[in-house]
Amino acid sequence: MTENVTWLTPESHERLTSELAALIANRPVIAAEINERREEGDLKENGGYHAAREEQGQQEARIRQLQELLNNAKVGVAPSQSGIALPGSVVKVYYDGDESDTETFLIATREEGLGSTDLETYSPNSPLGGALIDAKVGETRQYTLPNGNVMKVTLVSAEPYHS
Repeated sequence: MTENVTWLTPESHERLTSELAALIANRPVIAAEINERREEGDLKENGGYHAAREEQGQQEARIRQLQELLNNAKVGVAPSQSGIALPGSVVKVYYDGDESDTETFLIATREEGLGSTDLETYSPNSPLGGALIDAKVGETRQYTLPNGNVMKVTLVSAEPYHS
């Protein structure tokens, strides 16, 4: 198995870095909004103050999430190899030996899959994504479902993702 890294294309890395910079640049605006609302009076019944504090909390959480993601990201291009499931591959699989029960999805982070509205995205760190990493076409792997049952999945195809 490959090591657990977050795979990002250079374009996704750039987009997420820009989002992080914008959120950090917005910190003084939120702080000013909180101070402005605080001066309006009684904080217990000041909806604007509480809304500004909530927005600040959400932005700070997103900043931490982006910082962690970008610090642990491997930036590169989508794999060029077909026939093997890798981060950045669009894969087609079938479940429990039922070749009519197929699903096609992207193995990548949710952030990477944002540009794709027609494909479900599974993380390489998810049970399904992790089970498929490095699988070759025709290979059957298994993973544990949340209810504890084991599901078999067979790789039908794996192609590089092109956004």
